[in-house]
Amino acid sequence: MRELALGFNVGMGCCTMPVAPGFPARRAALKLLDAVLRRGETLEQAEKAALQGVDGPADRALARAITGETLRWLTDLDALIDSATKKRLPDDAKPRSVLRLMLAQTLRLDTPAHAVIATGLPLLSGGPRRLAHGVFSTLVKREAALPDMPTLGDAVLSRWEGRAAEIAPGLIDPPEVDLALTDAVETDARAVEMGGVSLAYGHVRLPRGTPIDRLPGYAEGAWWVQDIAAQIAPSLLGQGEGKRALDLCAAPGGKTLALAARGWNVTALDISGKRLEMLRDNLKRTGLEAEVVKANAVTYHPAKQFDAILLDAPCTATGTCRRHPDVLHRIGPRQIGEMIEIQQSLIMKAADWLPVGATFVYAVCSLECEEGEEQAAWVNDNFDLEPVPVSSEELPEGIEPTAEGWVRTHPGMLANEGGLDGFFIARWRKV
Repeated sequence: MRELALGFNVGMGCCTMPVAPGFPARRAALKLLDAVLRRGETLEQAEKAALQGVDGPADRALARAITGETLRWLTDLDALIDSATKKRLPDDAKPRSVLRLMLAQTLRLDTPAHAVIATGLPLLSGGPRRLAHGVFSTLVKREAALPDMPTLGDAVLSRWEGRAAEIAPGLIDPPEVDLALTDAVETDARAVEMGGVSLAYGHVRLPRGTPIDRLPGYAEGAWWVQDIAAQIAPSLLGQGEGKRALDLCAAPGGKTLALAARGWNVTALDISGKRLEMLRDNLKRTGLEAEVVKANAVTYHPAKQFDAILLDAPCTATGTCRRHPDVLHRIGPRQIGEMIEIQQSLIMKAADWLPVGATFVYAVCSLECEEGEEQAAWVNDNFDLEPVPVSSEELPEGIEPTAEGWVRTHPGMLANEGGLDGFFIARWRKV
């Protein structure tokens, strides 16, 4: 990571502080943090406005990294700040936010303290600047450290209960890069060629930071990026052999590609035209084929029946907390309740479109039981759908189905291999 330290006097009164190289990235990080914690925005939603004025992909990536590590370790960073202040700073106080960013840089990104000061203190002025400088210096002198794994906030702990202790070890670092192969037969050869490891047939994992478009096989469409947990749901439909499948809420398209690669005649439906363009681009790059339909699933009326429907439903996405730590701080009962209603409306539509004998797979990248296990139980009680339990042989090594035959993954699983996203997946057959 490029850091430049300037020699200047860190002014403590009315003196001005020259802007150091790298300051725009820190200013953007502060805007991103504020957007998540105060306005409840996703990092993706906040980026366009926050990153204005930040030149170059390296500095934009730095702003994202600082914010991501701050959100990942927020509870522990706050504990350090509180240990060095006589009076607790309010949660929304600007000096607290700046200190969070400064500590995340020195404790997680190995940024030298002088560079942190040079780029962090200009975000404040007057007394708040003196306060932040004093707290930061005190903690550096103490050689303050973070715990071995992030401490989850009270709201998350209350929702995840006993699972929280198992999930936390998977949140220590951002995830590595998972690839799904267009031709699974090439698994071993591709893993060797790219210097990666394979955790399942058709999967290759590479270190994070790998330049995607420079990897072997990119131009010819030999693979696409997709977390290994997300690769499970389409695999549970098996080989298509020309049968028809509907990928409901398909964009950005990883599951559509997986179904097409397995020989399904896929209809990919989504309401987002922009995200469907990403799907079309990936179909073109991989040479795979699918019918792409832009429509609202609630009002959509299919002209044909399908042999299988895969619903990767809109959800709170708390299962992606390894790569999107903002979900740890902006998701609560209101958002979960909203998603439950949307999911049930889509399940009802899918159930109506299924002919007898057709297969239905429901998936969410959520760690909330209300969006997963409770929705599956609701399906069992309300529809002519017979559960089709998932077997151990259908899953990557190290992942086992639940007693009900469902799939529940979380970031702490496969921790020695780099973990995976949190997903809930269940399968039924129309009777």
